[in-house]
Amino acid sequence: MSYSLSSYAVIKYGYNDMHFFLRQFIAIVIGVILLVGLSKLDPDKWFKPIAMIIFLVFLTMLLIMPLLPETLVKSVGGAKRWINLGAVSLTPVEFYKVGFIMFISWSLVRTRLPRGKMSLKEEIKIFVPYIIVLIVSTLLIAVFQKDLGQTLVLSLTLTILFLLVGSSFRFFSILAGLGIGSFVILIITQPHRIKRIQDWFLSFGDEVNRLETYQISNSIDAIRNGGYFGQGLGNGQYKLGHLSEVNTDFILAGIAEELGFITIIFVTFIMFFIIFRIFKIAAKVDNPIYYLYCVGAALLITFSFLINSFGISGITPIKGIAVPFLSYGGSQVIASALSIGIVLMISKKVERR
Repeated sequence: MSYSLSSYAVIKYGYNDMHFFLRQFIAIVIGVILLVGLSKLDPDKWFKPIAMIIFLVFLTMLLIMPLLPETLVKSVGGAKRWINLGAVSLTPVEFYKVGFIMFISWSLVRTRLPRGKMSLKEEIKIFVPYIIVLIVSTLLIAVFQKDLGQTLVLSLTLTILFLLVGSSFRFFSILAGLGIGSFVILIITQPHRIKRIQDWFLSFGDEVNRLETYQISNSIDAIRNGGYFGQGLGNGQYKLGHLSEVNTDFILAGIAEELGFITIIFVTFIMFFIIFRIFKIAAKVDNPIYYLYCVGAALLITFSFLINSFGISGITPIKGIAVPFLSYGGSQVIASALSIGIVLMISKKVERR
């Protein structure tokens, strides 16, 4: 699909036919090597050092990115999301998400579990530092990088981890209210986000209104054009300039058109099978740190996949979230492999019966 769906971009920018395919293939090879290498390590020895390194290194990158010159961090639409490293570029937020979940899992267990039952005031004291970390992340990702989708994924994941580690329903309700309020503020303060919401509402209207919602309309039309069995590999029409980012954010729409709805069902089955296996490992592991991390890793995949698939099918506004393991992008593929490698490392602690 990286080869087929990138055909318009190849022609437009004068790239070699194999440009996107080879870059994605190299990223996958690196990811698999990293995944296998991590799976061989002892989590009791390596989990904490890896968590600290990933979290601190990529938090530092996010902090300094707004200050770096255009030669290193190219601004696209006012957002600085990629660090240019010559022939390749790095998206720090993809790795930061993994480090964030690792750090939060390790730290939450150390600070929360020994306390037992707590009052609301004690809960606030315990959880406020983590909320501050999330607020800093929100400023760096949603404000400076204009990437609200990644912030939403992290916020939802952290909220569920709070519940699992023993926060009360009262504290959860307060946190949910603050989160929804902050989310609304982040939307109404940015014109491009308001326009996305407006486009989403227009997509439910008549044909005249739908013509104004370029991306959503073309995505839905591409899915409809594919039918059950698709137009055939390479035969998609909407990838030819009608649907931008078709090999990245809209890859599911491209797959639906060329390989059909039946293939989307197959992709969904594989994705949820991976998620199910991670939850199964989480359920069997004794260490609460490893349990929280595995649940967090599964939730990152779940929310990313659902937000993307709901967006391209018009169920929710488009958020620009990549499909884990599938969308074009080396950072996303390697970060996903890193996350799964750590899950496999943890799975060695599961008692085999």
